[in-house]
Amino acid sequence: MTQDPPAPILVFDVNETLLDITTLEPLFERLFGDARMLREWFAQLVLYSQTMTLSGLYTPFGELGVGALRMMGEIGGVEIADADVHEMQVRMGSMPAHGDVASGLERLRDAGYRLVTLTNSPPSHAPSPLEKSGLDGYFERSFSVDAVERFKPAPETYGLVAREMGVETRDLCLVACHLWDTIGAQSAGCRGAFLTRPHNAWLPATNVPRPDIVAADMADLTRRIIARWPLEADGREG
Repeated sequence: MTQDPPAPILVFDVNETLLDITTLEPLFERLFGDARMLREWFAQLVLYSQTMTLSGLYTPFGELGVGALRMMGEIGGVEIADADVHEMQVRMGSMPAHGDVASGLERLRDAGYRLVTLTNSPPSHAPSPLEKSGLDGYFERSFSVDAVERFKPAPETYGLVAREMGVETRDLCLVACHLWDTIGAQSAGCRGAFLTRPHNAWLPATNVPRPDIVAADMADLTRRIIARWPLEADGREG
């Protein structure tokens, strides 16, 4: 029987995995008459961020988010005013944590796991959404893809974390509620933990790597991580 490798450094995605993007729904309800258009906007934002990377180009994530909103307005015949853009930026900058996150992070941190974040969002001199949510204290370090000017799931983004932490990618586990993120991380040599929040699901297709852990919420995720990679297995106390 093959033994699991030692416990990895846990690398958490931020937007939607830790922070609740549904705080933007009132804006999309007001502009488009349907709060579900938030999901269309987010999908377009991810699509064009990945397109930029594949094309060898880079535009900061927040700027792409504004552009995607204006693009949707043009497509739908909805005027997007500067005030609407400002409202979106304010809402994006103050997204709250999901209710199950803090307790799960606290349990993992107190058990001795090393926790960091990796986000598509650029760093800022102002308090970040992670800081405003009160979650930043759980993490050893926070990384942005801005440092390599490539968006997830490009392998350079996960390699950035491994290099800065002084480990190999196999020593990282990417935790995300987006399957495209865990696919990218696992393809780069990391382990993957898929958090199946609403609006995210498994993709049944050939060659899609199965995450090491699949969990419905943070409590379930925490239990599975501790059971799968107990710290005692690599000589540390849990």
